[in-house]
Amino acid sequence: MPAAFPNVTGDVFELTPELLQQGFEGSAASPRLRIILPLHRTQDALVQRMLNFFQPGTYVQPHLHPREHAIETIHVLQGRLGFVKFDGAGEVVSTHDLRAENHGLIDIEPKLWHGMVCLATDTVVLEVKRGPYNDEDKIFADWSPAEGEAGADDLREKLEGLFE
Repeated sequence: MPAAFPNVTGDVFELTPELLQQGFEGSAASPRLRIILPLHRTQDALVQRMLNFFQPGTYVQPHLHPREHAIETIHVLQGRLGFVKFDGAGEVVSTHDLRAENHGLIDIEPKLWHGMVCLATDTVVLEVKRGPYNDEDKIFADWSPAEGEAGADDLREKLEGLFE
């Protein structure tokens, strides 16, 4: 299963119940328990918009976006997402319980260590950031394990516990 669906096409995109279902099925079938639907028509778009579909058990490794222009906006459309801000040593600075029913929206500035955990089945978020994306746009924390590495499940469970 790929990490993302193909970019959408056409001059208008509308989120339909069928597309939501396809995203939830794709995330459930993914080993990562999440999948992206890019709304930007090309990978070199200056504004990257995407739907990120999550299932519980997924873990977004703590990272930061080092470039000055690398703001990021996340809006929970359905479900619940735990957003965690860290300091440079990996200590939790703040938690943000983003829920669709509370208009779960967060906007962060560049150079901020952060990670996420999914807290409800069939969670979908709209994510917006400046593009085009390249490998220099994200630095993973060396104090956190990558997805699938030893310790990743333990850190995910610890982060989930912050929202109980």
